[in-house]
Amino acid sequence: MSTAQQPENKGQQTRTVSELVEDIQALTTEIQELYCLDAIPWVVGYSGGKDSTATLQLVWNAISGLPPEKLTKAIYVITTDTLVENPIVAAWVRNSLKKMEFEAQAQGLPFKPHLLQPDFKETFWVGLIGKGYPAPRGKFRWCTERLKINPSNRFIRDVIRTNGEAIVILGTRKAESTRRASRMRKLEAMRVRDRLSPNMNLPNSLIYSPIEDWQNDEVWIYLMQWENPWGYSNKDLFSMYRGASADNECPLVVDTSTPSCGSSRFGCWVCTLVSQDKSLAAMIQNDEEKEWMQPLLDFRKELDAEETRDRRDFRRRNGDVQLYERNLEGEISIEPIPGPYLKEAREDWLRKLLTVEKQIGQTAPENMRDITLITLEELSEIRRIWLEERHEFDDSLPRIYEEVTGEKFKDPRPGADLSLLGSDEWSVLEEVCADDSMHLELVSKLLSTEWQFRKKTKRVGIYETLEKCFNTSSRSPEEAIKNAHLKRDLREAVSQGDVATVREKVKQLSLADFAAPNTQREATEPDIKAKAWANKKFKNREPNP
Repeated sequence: MSTAQQPENKGQQTRTVSELVEDIQALTTEIQELYCLDAIPWVVGYSGGKDSTATLQLVWNAISGLPPEKLTKAIYVITTDTLVENPIVAAWVRNSLKKMEFEAQAQGLPFKPHLLQPDFKETFWVGLIGKGYPAPRGKFRWCTERLKINPSNRFIRDVIRTNGEAIVILGTRKAESTRRASRMRKLEAMRVRDRLSPNMNLPNSLIYSPIEDWQNDEVWIYLMQWENPWGYSNKDLFSMYRGASADNECPLVVDTSTPSCGSSRFGCWVCTLVSQDKSLAAMIQNDEEKEWMQPLLDFRKELDAEETRDRRDFRRRNGDVQLYERNLEGEISIEPIPGPYLKEAREDWLRKLLTVEKQIGQTAPENMRDITLITLEELSEIRRIWLEERHEFDDSLPRIYEEVTGEKFKDPRPGADLSLLGSDEWSVLEEVCADDSMHLELVSKLLSTEWQFRKKTKRVGIYETLEKCFNTSSRSPEEAIKNAHLKRDLREAVSQGDVATVREKVKQLSLADFAAPNTQREATEPDIKAKAWANKKFKNREPNP
């Protein structure tokens, strides 16, 4: 009898194909009973990959076996498009959802597909190009929650808000990784029934994982031997995985000596959390017709390259200088934590991205030439951040867009083009400030802040905002870093009870830096507040109680 190979868990006994068939039949009955048990709606997570496809196929086949009068509650099928997905996979999923919606209506089944996307203020390009976040790393993994978790959680919360509860069905498997297996086993003790675990992230919801004990090859056997119920081709899915394998091999497993297919992991083409995008590289390598995606691979390599510090601010986004211990060839150096990308770097990333999008539009197959790497809404939000948060009123985004695309940038945001300050004023300011970048930054912030408050009916908070401009931009980088070292030394002295050092360091700090230590402080809070910039403006005004 043929067996399903289980390379992910070699110590576990393999199952025969007949045993797999029995398990599928048992799961079918289990799914039907669970569906008919109550009125709680279901939400199926579907990524277009093999595990989620197998899970949805199991559920679809089981539900289609129920009589029409029992199909009383909705089954939502949700897919999150991060907007930076592998283009081939993204197109596959979009077409699959369209086919799924059509077949659900034709078969009279309660499946309702939804394509979710991150909020345009939380997309990858708004983070990287707009806010200046560096490419994601293990210690600064800012993308996953914004791009994947938040959109799906928002949808599930809406379902819970409407119905009180929800059951989320996922294609998670213990054999995927030891970490995943460990997490799933911890939740087993809290289960309400087999394969139904509490959702620790969303109250009033449960997670159902029907194929949690399946091995990689069992998933493929099921997909190859059972027809896709919504009319999509599992063989094409198999071919896509094979094309994304480095050796272009993805055989059907018939015995324990046959190698497995499934190490190909599709994801965001910009992902720098892995050493390299093996699936995208393999697709290009194995198929000449996919060579048009090479610019994506090249761009991703640039993102993953070690950043030079001259492209990053010496401060964090809030303007603070934060220090850390850096190991340089065995010696510890106390240096500022690199902050967001500087203006020139952000503009450079935008120009390169638009160039890649234009190049792909010219070289991709006819059915892929409408691909959009960055949306108009994202560009508008990036422009807003540069103008309103970064105070870069030269408004370079429309100029860069026109230079690369040859088209005028049409901002959908109402009033986006209304401003008294522009590139001409910026050029004058650059000339006046010469090579003093901090002076340029400070004056541009002050001018931009005044303009922004001028548009408001009430100017409450303007002085505090102006004062923040001075606090973050009035010192040179050398002075700001020196001051950060002084405050760090002061905190260490306070923690060690070194009164003499505390007094010495306090004398070296400026008045504005008296904030944290309560010990041995030579200036009180009322003294500092009285000498604040806003109070100097109106000397006779009594301070607010």
